[in-house]
Amino acid sequence: QVQLVESGGGSVQAGGSLRLSCAASGYTYRTYCMVWFRQAPGKEREGVATFNNDGRSMYADSVKGRFTISKDSAKNTLYLQMNGLKPEDTAMYYCAADPVGLCWVGRTAFKYWGQGTQVTVSS
Repeated sequence: QVQLVESGGGSVQAGGSLRLSCAASGYTYRTYCMVWFRQAPGKEREGVATFNNDGRSMYADSVKGRFTISKDSAKNTLYLQMNGLKPEDTAMYYCAADPVGLCWVGRTAFKYWGQGTQVTVSS
């Protein structure tokens, strides 16, 4: 059974950093499209970062230059390094995965979702 478990969220002040992790099990994640999402209260879910089908990183405009996606094949884990955090980054952060289809930061339909990890940034 495919499982995605996020961790690393927390509360930080503006300008701070956090690193999120998404540990995948039940499949070899390298063959899957995996995307970091976030959803703030009252707002639509937003794709934040992913590796596209060519293996290049893609980011939402709102996080470019501040967030970095990476992966550890040996640990089957996807990471999101978040620097220069702003209050508007406050949200629940999720990772999602799917074995098929086009992989890009604007994709919204995924077969598997994690439970999320909360990120709160205070001003």
